[in-house]
Amino acid sequence: MIELIKKLPKAELHLHIEGSLEPELMFELAAKNNIQIPYKSIEDVRHAYNFTNLQTFLDIYYAGANVLITKDDFYDLTWAYILKCVEDNVIHTEIFFDPQTHTSRGIAFETVITGINDALVDAKKQYGITSCIIMCFLRHLSQQAAFETLEEALPFKEYITAVGLDSSELGNPPSKFTQVFKKAKAEGFKLVAHAGEEGDFTYINEALDLLGIDRIDHGVQSIHSAALMQRLKSEQIPLTVCPNSNIELKVFESYTEHNIKALLDYGLNVSVHSDDPAYFKGYINQNFINLYEHLALSKNDIITLVKNAFSSSFITDELKQQYLAQVDLVLETI
Repeated sequence: MIELIKKLPKAELHLHIEGSLEPELMFELAAKNNIQIPYKSIEDVRHAYNFTNLQTFLDIYYAGANVLITKDDFYDLTWAYILKCVEDNVIHTEIFFDPQTHTSRGIAFETVITGINDALVDAKKQYGITSCIIMCFLRHLSQQAAFETLEEALPFKEYITAVGLDSSELGNPPSKFTQVFKKAKAEGFKLVAHAGEEGDFTYINEALDLLGIDRIDHGVQSIHSAALMQRLKSEQIPLTVCPNSNIELKVFESYTEHNIKALLDYGLNVSVHSDDPAYFKGYINQNFINLYEHLALSKNDIITLVKNAFSSSFITDELKQQYLAQVDLVLETI
């Protein structure tokens, strides 16, 4: 089954590019840009990756992002992730980035978006990997700050498919950003939002009803509302679930407690992604393998999770069908 996981083509829909910053590249960029980081060695960095909740992770995540200064830095960061895609057979990826993390440090929006986009263009040319970029608002900041970021993004609309909502969930419900999401929709962006990882299921309801999102990122707390579960099933609203993240941030104490199989068995449109893989001990294949080893996922479960990701992506229906056919072709050879 592990060989099947490795061979299947995949789509990744929940990946924070800043969260793919491996310690080796962090040290390399810190030295190049003369940035002080609070670690003496790569081992020190990895030792720090023991989190008790979302906030303890975010503290380190934002510190690591400080080493990203130039367009080349964002290119190199993205390209390093693309090489992981090649390794894990990811043929389509939809990448989150957090512009406010960088513009607040004086890094121009253009520097960030063009560095990321250039790498994705090269990924298509060299490896045939297709991609979308999703710009996220930091929910611990104000809605006004999100509006300002949206305005900064408009000259670069051609690069950005969707807008999202991430960062500290507790105390920052989706309702805080109702108006800026309305504006983003009017500008033609697809809409996604992190909801129901640490926040309870009401955050998912808000994201659906007040923000009008197309896709829920995480959503594992939906299991605590029968009405919401039925709605998610009947409307087939995608949930981009990140198992390693959920374990590392103590949403679940162990993989055996993770509810993704229960969500899948209920008929929800769930899929598997790696979130912040440099921090959460593994890219997409490792997330699948961990689930398989601890939850006894069947072959059909794995195939469904893989196909759900392609079906829930922001690519054309024609390209979805091409990718799903590639999955079927691999299955015929196994």
